[in-house]
Amino acid sequence: MITLEPPREPAAREAGSESVGDAAAWKALGLSRAGLTRFLRTAQAAAGLKGVVDVLLADDRTLRRLNRQFRGKDKATDVLSFPSATEVAAEYAGDLAISLDTARRQADEHGHSLRDEVRILLLHGMLHLSGMDHETDDGAMAAREGRLRTRLGLPDGLIARAEKAALRARTKTKAKAKAKAKAKSSRVRA
Repeated sequence: MITLEPPREPAAREAGSESVGDAAAWKALGLSRAGLTRFLRTAQAAAGLKGVVDVLLADDRTLRRLNRQFRGKDKATDVLSFPSATEVAAEYAGDLAISLDTARRQADEHGHSLRDEVRILLLHGMLHLSGMDHETDDGAMAAREGRLRTRLGLPDGLIARAEKAALRARTKTKAKAKAKAKAKSSRVRA
């Protein structure tokens, strides 16, 4: 099941997102509960993840609270995964929580829709629910996420974007060092 947490911001409430009902709130975001549920099932099958997955779509404040409470990190994040206990994993895979605030910023930054970003986060979270961890698996999760993104028609995911950003940073650092060395050698010759 996918749950959309009502917006907390006064502007969103004044616009009627909370008072006109669930369907209007989804529509205001440009999202579809049915569409995301279909994607969730398709991605879950592609990832080989068995059992029910519940998803909370919330704001940065909620994700920050959950991140602080369960991971000891006092900051908002884009997606959190909460795998179920091994004894019930066949029936219940776990929970995902996604920040729509962060998803919107990331979608804008990468030039695609909020819908696509939420789908990227759903896939990423499901791979974590299946036991994968990109921080410790020497690229196995990144490779699997890349194959599934292509199969599911998604733009670059979280891991690929982080790898590209790291490469850009390394390239920029090397260019600065080269320019500095060149400037230094010019001064020595003069």
